[in-house]
Amino acid sequence: MKKYFPFLIVLVVLLGVGAKLLPPKNSGPYDVVGFGQLPVLENGRFKPLHTVARNSLLQFQGRQRVVAADGRELTPGEWLMDVTFHSDLADTYQTFEIVHPEVLAIFDLNPDSGLAGKRFSFRQMDGKLAELERQAKLAFPVESAVRTTFQRAVVQLYANLLHYQRLKYTLVGPGRDDFLGDLLKFQENLPAGIAAIQAREAKQPYDEKAFAAIVGVGEVIEAMSKTAEILVIPPDTTEADPTAWQTAGAALLDTFKTKQVSAAALAYAGLAHAWRLHQPEQFNQLIKLYRADLAKRFAPQVAKAQAETRFNVAEPFYSGLIIYALAAFLAIFSWLAWPETLGRTAFWLVALGWIISTGGIVTRMFLEGRPPVTNLYSSALFIGWGAVALCLVLEYLYRNAIGSVAAGTVGFSTLFIAHYLQLSGDTLEMMRAVLDSNFWLATHVVIVSTGYASTFLAGFLAIIYIFRGFFTRSLDKATADALTRMVYGIVCFATLFSFTGTVLGGIWADQSWGRFWGWDPKENGALIIVVWNAIVLHARWGGMIKQRGLMCLAVGGNIVTSWSWFGTNMLGVGLHSYGFTDAAFVVLTSFVVSQIAIIALANVPLEKWRSFQGGAEVRSTPRPADTASVR
Repeated sequence: MKKYFPFLIVLVVLLGVGAKLLPPKNSGPYDVVGFGQLPVLENGRFKPLHTVARNSLLQFQGRQRVVAADGRELTPGEWLMDVTFHSDLADTYQTFEIVHPEVLAIFDLNPDSGLAGKRFSFRQMDGKLAELERQAKLAFPVESAVRTTFQRAVVQLYANLLHYQRLKYTLVGPGRDDFLGDLLKFQENLPAGIAAIQAREAKQPYDEKAFAAIVGVGEVIEAMSKTAEILVIPPDTTEADPTAWQTAGAALLDTFKTKQVSAAALAYAGLAHAWRLHQPEQFNQLIKLYRADLAKRFAPQVAKAQAETRFNVAEPFYSGLIIYALAAFLAIFSWLAWPETLGRTAFWLVALGWIISTGGIVTRMFLEGRPPVTNLYSSALFIGWGAVALCLVLEYLYRNAIGSVAAGTVGFSTLFIAHYLQLSGDTLEMMRAVLDSNFWLATHVVIVSTGYASTFLAGFLAIIYIFRGFFTRSLDKATADALTRMVYGIVCFATLFSFTGTVLGGIWADQSWGRFWGWDPKENGALIIVVWNAIVLHARWGGMIKQRGLMCLAVGGNIVTSWSWFGTNMLGVGLHSYGFTDAAFVVLTSFVVSQIAIIALANVPLEKWRSFQGGAEVRSTPRPADTASVR
């Protein structure tokens, strides 16, 4: 059993991951997958409608799953079709997360009336939107860093509802039972209608029937052009220039000039017609024809949209998160029983999780056309990826499960952080002009992120040392010495990459802003990491610290690195600020407090630090400046 256990566990995990890599299938008669793969242009980036739906749901409620009133579970694509094609039904879905009691009071809501006590529908809020808007306008002039929790909750909910309203007007006119019929009549009556409008403006007799035939639809089209922001209508040519794509409303307004309704707008109206009248055959046929037309003229965009949809459904980073957690559990348990079998299983699971994460990062690079690190979300992915890679090397060399425990825990933690970072919107967003340089993104950003990853890894290895020494009897001489060598080697590696990355950042800053160094908070944070790692190495070289002292300073590296990585971005000042958020501040503060507590734990007097193996106190091979293994 022990012999085949690693093979069986890895095989089961592989089968589970492989099932998610299969092409997505429709759960019903409608080609929802094909609809989700249609390319659109949002915020300067081509993406599939599935991504629009997925990101919107994550922003609204922190998850992709939607449950209808009758208990049906909707996919993101089905939800988006209801929002755009059947908005009166979508208004009843409880998809907006509200937890602040004062915000609930605005709408006279209580947790008992919401899904899971915190999710509510647009219809439940519809009558009090004016008060929400008033509160939001009061909060807008206040800087984000000094807003109250109520003001932040109001601003966030207002932004979510505004985005939801824009989605309604993205493809067709909301509130119209037969928008396809409206457009066909609009096109048929357009010449007479335009003549009637001109005559009416000239105060001459006009055809009231022709006037009425286009005015009602014209008002809806105008509302669409003013409200929607996503460019869903491609140009008639093969031009992929973003300026050539239009919103559905803008394309329909052009009908007054061209006298011909856009074929793409008619296609979306036809999809709405088939969806509302429950005609899956017509719906699927329209999807097939429209996608074939797009594929002829915009093959690269269609291919990337299809690949991104597959990527969204596969969820490689979520799979990696689960695998890392399982690997960490098995590796820790291997210290208690079956050390060789469970340790080998954990190592192969970590390797599998790392390969899956690598595939996810490479896919993101293909979709974005950028190096791996472009924003906070991708930095979390890359830092975890780099740390796990180093852990695999350590585990291969030492084979004591310490590398697997560190890999599983760090990999899980960074992917967990990335999961919450994606709730703010599109993680493949367009780069700011000053950052639009693949060379510097591939050099400075990647190298300095590697420095972050290795500094964090050294700190986590130190935590393993402290916890095993204080809480267990498993920190024997060999383990303590191995952990010391690991931490020391990783700190050396971190110092090199942090220093090199910081220097390269100064060169980039000189090219972008005309100065090598400006004492920006982010620049200061990067310098602090370099200085801190240098302090650790010099203190060890000079014999000022022994094993426990080295571990305390390594854990302190977690604090300075988390500050440089996240803290400087949340200050609301400087050239690298992404804005203050309550969640980030609370998490960062809690993390710092936890690291200080661990350092305090490591400084408990040695006689109370009960780490024994067979009754012998832990000691390492003496160095010239050492009189004891631990200080």
